Amino acid sequence: MITQVTKGIKISVATSFEGTFFKNYKTHFAFGYTISIENQSKHSVQLTSRHWQIFDALNEMEILDGEGVIGKKPVIKPGQSHTYSSGCLLSSPIGSMKGYFNMVNFTTTEKFRVYVPVFKFSAPFALN
Repeated sequence: MITQVTKGIKISVATSFEGTFFKNYKTHFAFGYTISIENQSKHSVQLTSRHWQIFDALNEMEILDGEGVIGKKPVIKPGQSHTYSSGCLLSSPIGSMKGYFNMVNFTTTEKFRVYVPVFKFSAPFALN
């Protein structure tokens, strides 16, 4: 598991290989990831949006921006956490993601970024 703390918000990421499938005459590699966002600060915060950079060994980097995570904009009180799972498809058995969450501190109304460290994807058969 990969972890990183930014401004009292701890991000933990675990990844998994979900399998391969064939679509539109092309093989795709499915990866899952679970992210836990733990509020170790003294203030309630809300996740408002996300930014991802997805690296695929066989393709250009893909950038994705969106509101919240999996349709939610969670409010996380001090000492609490929010965990969600998602996934991505790659054309290669090896890749990675990194990014950040845009957050708002409810006490100070400060907007800030919480960085998600690079997390890697690799199919079990791809590396020795």
